[in-house]
Amino acid sequence: MESDQRCAEYRARVWSGARRRLWDTSADGTTGGRLRELADWAARTPYGDGRVDTYGDAVVEELERRVAAELGFPAAAFFPTGTMAQQVALRCWAGRTGNAVVALHPLAHPELHENGAFETVGGLRTVHLTDEPRLPTAEEVRDHPEPFGALMVELPLRDAGFVLPAWDELVAVVEAARDREAVVHFDGARLWDCPTHLGRDLPEIAGLADSVYVSFYKSLGGLSGAALAGPDELIEEARLWRHRYGGQLFQQYPAALSALRGLDTELPRLPSYVAHARLVAAALHEAFAEAAVPWFRVHPEVPHTHQFRVWLPHAPDTLTAAALSLAEDTGTVLFRRWFPAPAGGPPGMAVTEVTVNGPGLEWTAEDVKEAVREFLTRVG
Repeated sequence: MESDQRCAEYRARVWSGARRRLWDTSADGTTGGRLRELADWAARTPYGDGRVDTYGDAVVEELERRVAAELGFPAAAFFPTGTMAQQVALRCWAGRTGNAVVALHPLAHPELHENGAFETVGGLRTVHLTDEPRLPTAEEVRDHPEPFGALMVELPLRDAGFVLPAWDELVAVVEAARDREAVVHFDGARLWDCPTHLGRDLPEIAGLADSVYVSFYKSLGGLSGAALAGPDELIEEARLWRHRYGGQLFQQYPAALSALRGLDTELPRLPSYVAHARLVAAALHEAFAEAAVPWFRVHPEVPHTHQFRVWLPHAPDTLTAAALSLAEDTGTVLFRRWFPAPAGGPPGMAVTEVTVNGPGLEWTAEDVKEAVREFLTRVG
């Protein structure tokens, strides 16, 4: 365990110290450096002269008002984590519908990454509408044999490759749930990324649902935190459950300030990140093909958001070591960690996630191809 921690710290130092990266993460850099960046930004805004929050007032309330306005809902509540926000949302809806069954995808975040929290903490039960690596169709929602009180749709579906449906497909899915008298909740951790692919603005997308959760550290580069947006009466009850779950923290102004900074600085840039991710994905595909890599996949071939997946036929440790060597030798970060293919995936494959944000906008297609060539020489 201690050795794993040292390796993780070393990788983080190499990646954050590299001169060329496709993306920055909120975990890059040093504690002092990150705090100074946030303080410098706050000093240039009205938030810097405001008082600190206590138990969710002041700057936290300002963030809640901002999120509600961005998404077109009457109200929003700040939560320390998205896991808590969604447990509370679905618990509240179960009380209103009288049905504790939640329909969702088996690759959805609560099923893979929350240790069964819906069932063990929230008293909810989940059912799956499809096993395909995509969002469910309207027909699958309409024809599911068991009644459910809520349909939860993750936009985009991260563990299928950050995939989204077409706008008309999403509308049809929501209408099918309404026909069954189910409420619709969007797991919108990365909802901020969706307007480009769906061709609609945030209020129109969010307005399809009865409630929406959004994250502040995914896509927006915040320190932490999430928000639940919805009708006034739902958010009022959600605040009670937030306190019961231990989420009524004494002070949260650093996280709230970083979220506001993300809304001000990163949200307007996300369409350019999505557009450039498509250039990067195409260049990766061409470079692997030119190198005659025996089997590879860039998925989706045309990314739906500014994130996508790459698959290669090597052991994860081999590819992670090659990525680290490239960064050490050339100061270029093309990939970061690689992982085994999920259960049911192609044998002998490894997968990684690629993000394109601010630093990546400087990369040309040829820059990407050159980095791939250098990377492959280290794979062996």
